[in-house]
Amino acid sequence: MKRLFLLPLLLASMLRAEDAQPKTAEEIIRIVQNSYALQNYKMTGELRDDTSGRSEPLTLTMQDKVMRFLFKNPPPEIVHLDMNTSPATLYQVRQGGSSVVPNSQHGSKVRGMEFNYEDLSLAFLYWPRPQLMGEDRVSGQKCWIVRVTNPSSQGPYYAVDLWVHQGSGGAAKMAAFDRTSKIVKKYQVTKVQKVEGATTLKELRIESINPANGEVIGRTYMKLDDPVKNN
Repeated sequence: MKRLFLLPLLLASMLRAEDAQPKTAEEIIRIVQNSYALQNYKMTGELRDDTSGRSEPLTLTMQDKVMRFLFKNPPPEIVHLDMNTSPATLYQVRQGGSSVVPNSQHGSKVRGMEFNYEDLSLAFLYWPRPQLMGEDRVSGQKCWIVRVTNPSSQGPYYAVDLWVHQGSGGAAKMAAFDRTSKIVKKYQVTKVQKVEGATTLKELRIESINPANGEVIGRTYMKLDDPVKNN
C-alpha cells in the first residue's frame, strides 16, 4: 500500500517499507528531504482559521523539485520552495516581483494563519546532527522520532521533533520548541483519503501553543482535495 502524508506543507514519499529501513537519524532525514523533492502533483484546497472561521483558498503544486503555494485572495501571493538547492530556498512572489524570504520574516504567519514561513521553508530538515529519539505510533502507524536542533540563533524554533512514518518515509506529526525548550507549535495529519492505491492527505491540523502554560492559542486546518498528477 502506497502512502502519502503531508506536514505543513510537508509532502511525504511513496517509499515502501521494504525499500529502505534506515538505521541512523541522518538517513531518515535524507528520506524525508527526498520525499518532497520527488513529488509531481497539483492539489486545491483551503486553510481555515478555527477561531474566526475565516478561510483562504490555495493551490499547491509540486514539480521539478519545486513546491508552490498559490493564494489568490487579495493581496495575491505565491510562495515557492526550490529544493534544487541545499538547503532549500524559499521565495515569495507578490506584485512587483520575486524575492527570497529573509530569515527575519520566517517567524511571520502565512496569510494570518497558524503556520509561518519557517514551516514552509523546511529549514529544519537541513539542520545538522539530527538525533534518533526512539519510536512511537501515530494513528496506529509505526514512526521514528527524529529531533533536529537549530545551529543558529535565527528563526522561531530552537528544536523540532519529527514523527517519520516507517512505511512511507513521510512526516506524520511535528512538534516545535522555543529556546527555553517549551513547545510552541504542533502539526498532525488528522484525515487521509484513498486515491489510486495511495493514502493521501485530507486534513492537517496546525496548532500554536502558549509556552507558558501549554494551552492552544490558535488553530488552523489545511484541507486538500484529491491530487492530480502533473503532465
